[in-house]
Amino acid sequence: MRAVSVAILLAFLGLNVLAGLLTAVPARAQETSKETSKDASPDASQAAPQNAPQDTPATTPQSCDVPDYLLSSESSLTKVADAVKSGHPLDILVVGSRSSTIPSLESAAYPARLQAMLKEKLPSVTVNVSVELQSKKTSEEVAAGFAKLMEDKKPTLVIWQTGTVDAMRSIDPDDFRTAVDDGVAAMQKAGTDVILMNLQYSPRTESMISAPPYLDNLRVVAQQYDVPLFDRFGIMHQWNDSGDFDFFSASHGLELVKRVHDCLGRALSKFVIDAAHLAPAQQN
Repeated sequence: MRAVSVAILLAFLGLNVLAGLLTAVPARAQETSKETSKDASPDASQAAPQNAPQDTPATTPQSCDVPDYLLSSESSLTKVADAVKSGHPLDILVVGSRSSTIPSLESAAYPARLQAMLKEKLPSVTVNVSVELQSKKTSEEVAAGFAKLMEDKKPTLVIWQTGTVDAMRSIDPDDFRTAVDDGVAAMQKAGTDVILMNLQYSPRTESMISAPPYLDNLRVVAQQYDVPLFDRFGIMHQWNDSGDFDFFSASHGLELVKRVHDCLGRALSKFVIDAAHLAPAQQN
């Protein structure tokens, strides 16, 4: 029974927060059925890495304001800074889940928007953003594959989006911290910069999962290894509280989903630029 409950909750969160805003409730049920069918295939949990699609212009968002304190970090991205200053390609790998994508619209998802924004801000630098989907995997399961993934991809920067599956499966917070610790250590040993990205915020699931222990442990590991933490949870919470987005309603359409991803991509691009301490002259 517990496994069934976890599976239902995974599908609920994955569809209802970002991807789930795509359709109204009746269409949502149909989409959930399709996702369940796809996830049942043998390769669903080990989807092949995919390059972020070529940049597609997005509608200028009505508001993407993020308080400065949510985009500040005392940790630095030295490998990113070195790549930009030396004129080498900036290869970024996003390790995430279904909330890293928009089905059939990858060019509008936040990794592709991040790539577009960085290319705009760093016109003299070759920027490549690729995505490694790790759907329904815990942090421990993802971390176990980092050594090989780093060897194969050799990224300048890894953005590790993690915590949601662990929270929904009620993984012991101490075990979660150990797994994230091991993952960050493996990536740093391979010589790459790391950004940790925490859970997405959803008022619809606050009573179903306890996010604070996982948010706190991600913050602890980020401080321990001196890596920047992109507070996606705090940013989305701020947008919801300020009225920029309504994450509780289930009746929003595709344009809102695209706007959320565009805003995340914009915020993340600023976060990367600032953490690399790139001066305006270096950006141009």
